[in-house]
Amino acid sequence: MTDSTATTPNDPAGPWAIPVRRPLPGEDKPRSTPSFPRKVWKLLVAIKDALALIFLLLFFVALFGLLAGRPNAGLPVSEGALLIELDGIVTEQPTETDPFAALSGGPQLKEIRTRDVVHALETAAADKRITSVVLDLDRFLGGGQVSLAEIGGAIDKVRAKKKPVLAFATAYTTDSYQIAAHASEIWADSIGGVAIAGPGGSRLYYKGLMDRLGITANIYRVGTFKSAVEPYLRSDQSPEAKEANLAYASVLWDNWLADVKKARPAAKLDAYIADTVGAVRAAGNDLSKASLDAGLVDRLGSRMAFSRRVAEISGATDEGKPWEFNAIPLENWVAANPPAEKGSAIAVVPVVGDIVDGEAPTGLAGGTTIAEHILDAATDSSVKAIVLRVDSPGGSVLASEEIRQALLAAKARKLPIVVSMANVAASGGYWISTPADRIFAEPETITGSIGVFGILPSFDRALAKIGVNADGIATTPLSGQPDIFGGVNEEFNALAQASVEDVYTRFTGLVARSRKQPLDKILPIAEGRVWAGGTARQLGLIDQFGGLPEALAAAAKLAKVEGDFHARYFEEEPSELSRLLANWSGAGEEETAALPRGWFGIAAMNRQLTERRLVQDLALLTRAGSVQAACLDCRAYLPAIPRPGKREAQGFLATLAMLLK
Repeated sequence: MTDSTATTPNDPAGPWAIPVRRPLPGEDKPRSTPSFPRKVWKLLVAIKDALALIFLLLFFVALFGLLAGRPNAGLPVSEGALLIELDGIVTEQPTETDPFAALSGGPQLKEIRTRDVVHALETAAADKRITSVVLDLDRFLGGGQVSLAEIGGAIDKVRAKKKPVLAFATAYTTDSYQIAAHASEIWADSIGGVAIAGPGGSRLYYKGLMDRLGITANIYRVGTFKSAVEPYLRSDQSPEAKEANLAYASVLWDNWLADVKKARPAAKLDAYIADTVGAVRAAGNDLSKASLDAGLVDRLGSRMAFSRRVAEISGATDEGKPWEFNAIPLENWVAANPPAEKGSAIAVVPVVGDIVDGEAPTGLAGGTTIAEHILDAATDSSVKAIVLRVDSPGGSVLASEEIRQALLAAKARKLPIVVSMANVAASGGYWISTPADRIFAEPETITGSIGVFGILPSFDRALAKIGVNADGIATTPLSGQPDIFGGVNEEFNALAQASVEDVYTRFTGLVARSRKQPLDKILPIAEGRVWAGGTARQLGLIDQFGGLPEALAAAAKLAKVEGDFHARYFEEEPSELSRLLANWSGAGEEETAALPRGWFGIAAMNRQLTERRLVQDLALLTRAGSVQAACLDCRAYLPAIPRPGKREAQGFLATLAMLLK
């Protein structure tokens, strides 16, 4: 038998060659074991192929969702009820959807643009295709009081055309009831009712926590009433801040009562609000019955019963399903009825959200972004005037000044400038209003807050608690300042305070010159104090009451426009990806179902809003890199939109949690 491992005579390796076993006939050749680098390479290639496949699938899913999810200009039925589902909040400008939060499954609060709702109602009033209007407020989380009043006024126009407007919610709160009060029929579920809270509530003060952590808040401010920084200096509210806050909150409350009473004069509103608990006990602990007895709602019933009622008016989609009515969704109606563009163009530049440096997406007012929109409008030969629509609590002084300079450039081109204040136009929001030829606001608008501040934290005491100290050299009194680890010295504090005082002097001077009043008259109403629109008009901070339509008309008049005119918006538009993600994350049935329903559920939502406020307040310590003209208290009167982003909030709170251990 031949040895298969033997060398052959002609083998060049000779007899010292390493024996190699050759396979016998019919036997497979042996396979060599892959090396470790080859295994890693194959794994990387497999991961690459898998990711490519996943992204390809996501692309086609996104493309399909984009085409299928976009509102269609065609209407689902020839006539029926205009269905306005306010599942979320109403706002002047929806925020750009965070793609990371959306793709990771994070909840995204749906935002409905106020002007879309108003336009839909106004066009529906005279359109025969709309036989009724349905207000679904079951998951409505609120909005600014000016926005709610505008929607209420548009509902009144529908009712003036003798068209029924029906509202439904499991339970109504302050904001949702302000809208519902204008309906011809208000329905509530038998396990719901009406619970009115009114403006007010507590805010958080961090002085005790900061002392415990050893964090020093170096505060530089001007204004007796500039309470934005009080949470970092005190453990409670100052008497001055309490006086100012109560004054403008009382005005807002009086306006709310007047609006609702005018819409529902027969309701026993005062008695019900004064003793809601007593009314509920008298009704056998039944909130819905107490609401019905007080005339705040017209009928009690389930959603199915409500839908049957709408179907009686506007028809059923299927005779076998009488609880399904002919509905025309808000998005479809808006897509099918774009605003008319007759006559001359009046530019509208929205300034919505915190004013921040640089560029910013929708929902934030980037100084550079807004300035570019103003300059684009100013250089457009078809634009006859500019209306600045402000809904902002202010922010960066540098960004505010960048916007003001752009307005001055537009004025230099002989373009009239009119400001239309929405829910809030305070601090930086008022700074950018000073170039206006005319300022419009509503009685419910929150404005003023003419004051500035700066804030820088230092952590020398916090580091000392864990045995870490900072030391170094200095060649000048300002070397290494502000030293957040070793402590801020007196020279830097004096320089920073002088800078803030200089900005305050500029601010009050701008207001005095723009309002054509002596500085001595402006100083007493400045000091960082916040005013409601009604009081602001008496003080001369605004010119007259009115909304955006009145501001547009005034701008056209100043521009000597004869005949028709229309609004042309200069603003950032959410990207197609953002629209798609908004549809995925905010409009799905699962996400909508997750929103609170009923009075108790909506009340519990306040816990999450408090968490957002906590994140906003604490993030201010690390993000306020410039002098601020901001009214943080005013944020309570704006829709509760998460600020900062989810990932930033988690990171900051995680750091705080570690410090507290």
